[in-house]
Amino acid sequence: MPANYNGIWDIVDCKNFEGYMIALDIDMVTRKIANMLKPQKVIEQDGNFFTIKTLTTFRNYSCSFKIGEEFEEVTKGLDNRKCQTVVNWDNDKLACTQKGEKKDRGWTHWIEGDFLFLELQCEGQICKQTYRKTG
Repeated sequence: MPANYNGIWDIVDCKNFEGYMIALDIDMVTRKIANMLKPQKVIEQDGNFFTIKTLTTFRNYSCSFKIGEEFEEVTKGLDNRKCQTVVNWDNDKLACTQKGEKKDRGWTHWIEGDFLFLELQCEGQICKQTYRKTG
């Protein structure tokens, strides 16, 4: 049985978010605001169906998907691009690939104890975030 991702997770650490956002061509003003935010992840998992919400005081983003099923994702509120997205299990990790105008784009989530780890990647830039379970 894969890992249970259900819960509310608050960010405790973030590395190279600036580099990741530059790779996505996010403008400087938005990057400065985004770097000050403390996002919260709310993950709802029902078997292989997920809804992941990223909540901040500036913008919110929600994405729903079923493991192994490709879908068109519009990254509204992030970099506002369309991409073909698929999320698969890699043992207990969630591994996402996003195909579109940006190369090597995707993310990986995994859990260790009360911590949720997220690695975001785009065009050689990797942002590493750590969240602590709060609910």
